[in-house]
Formats: sequence, C-alpha cells, structure tokens
Amino acid sequence: MADTMASVEVPVLLSFSAFSRPCSLPQGSGHDVILQSFASKYGRDVDVRARHVIQVFSEEWGQYVDAPPDFTVSHAPCKLRLVPCCNPSGERFRPAISYFEDIVTVAQRLLQGAGILDIPVIVSEQYPKGLGSTVPELDVSGARLLFPKTRFSMVLPETEAVLADLPALRSVVLFGIEAHVCVQQTALDLIGRGYEVHVVADATSSRSMVDRMFAFQRLSGAGAVVTTSEAVLLQLVGDKEHPKFKEVQSVIRTSAPESGLLAMKV
Repeated sequence: MADTMASVEVPVLLSFSAFSRPCSLPQGSGHDVILQSFASKYGRDVDVRARHVIQVFSEEWGQYVDAPPDFTVSHAPCKLRLVPCCNPSGERFRPAISYFEDIVTVAQRLLQGAGILDIPVIVSEQYPKGLGSTVPELDVSGARLLFPKTRFSMVLPETEAVLADLPALRSVVLFGIEAHVCVQQTALDLIGRGYEVHVVADATSSRSMVDRMFAFQRLSGAGAVVTTSEAVLLQLVGDKEHPKFKEVQSVIRTSAPESGLLAMKV
C-alpha cells in the first residue's frame, strides 16, 4: 500500500515571477522536491543555492501564504509560488549590473582565498535599508567588519578603526560594485592615505560598461593596480612552496569567467 501511495502524482501549478506552468509531483513531496521542480521548469532563473520562500494558494484567504516547513503536496491539486528571498540589492542589481553573475562568482573566489590565507576582509553595504544587503551567494560570515553606509567611499571611521589595528598593512585589494562610484571613491581615498590599492577588474563592474571602462582608466592613472583575481591570489601566495598553495590552487583550478573584460576597449 505504501508503494502505491508513493506513486500517486498530484497536479500542481508552479508560478515564478510572471509565469505559471502546470506539472505533476509525487504525493508527499516536500520543500526540496518542490524547489527542484521549480528549477527544472524555470532553468537558470531559479538558483537553488539562493534563499526562497515557497508559498501555497490558500482558499481560505484567497491569496498565497507561506508554506510551513513541514508542508508536503497532498492528494488535491494545488497552486505553488516561489518567491526569491534574496535581499533587494541582489534582485535590483542583478539585471542592472553588467556581467553581475560573473562578478559574484569571482568575488566568492576571492573571499575563499582570503579565508584560506587568513586575510582580513571588510565589507560595506551601500544604504542597505533601501538597497538591501550583500547577495546571499557571497559568504561574508568571516568578515572582520560588515557595516552599512550612505557615503560612497567606504573609508569611514568604521574602516579606519580596523585599519588602525593593522599597522603593518600597506596593500588593499578592492572589488565590488559600482566601479565608477563606491569602488573608485574608496580607492582614491586609500591612495590618498598612502596605501597600495589593487582593484580586481574581473570582480568589479558597473551598470554601464562605459563607466566601468573609464573607472579602470582613472584608477590606473591615479596609481591603483588594476588586475585580475587569479593574479591577486597567486601574488598573495607568492611561492609554490607556500603551505596554503594547494588550497588556493583548488580555488583557481577552473579559470574565472572573463566578466566582460574582453569586450572592453582599454
């Protein structure tokens, strides 16, 4: 009898964004199966690594409500909707920033490398109350400091306090968005304070490729080193005999995406 029940398929309407697609799911399917079904129906639009809320249409309330953690597909047809639970920043910038997905991929490689090499990381979030926090794909749990700001440059008292605790620090690696605003103004402030600044081009972008291109040109002219993620990680290791070389090598074994750099006229 249990095997018979497990094979029962239930009609389900899966809605994501402005689209709805019918399918059938085994009776008793829980959150994991439902999420995988959304991914199979909507492809790359659904990132199963990101956070989502599954909602079920409630006849009682006449609208979608959050499905409880123990929700499973019952014997009756149902309507399910997937709502991204990423912060607003990711959802707003994702379609706007040139090569956003590549930038996120490369940024995470750099964060992995920083964790392996025990390099302090400072993360600033531009007006998170209105724009949202760091996208969930980036693991910033190991950051020395994560703070909100409204000023474009992240050289603020919070950052300066961390830098003061690192008196031997001479070089800073910068990456993020947008290249011609927050990254550029931060780099110029750091250069003005005597730091050697390395801007990671394949982990830094803007909405406009023109703004991105001219930001890199201005930063290079101001004395910043405009470089790539692999170059930075290998420079930090410096030697094949470095005790963490193999761990860093595993991060860069697959070449980083080009993040649109080959399309730029620099």
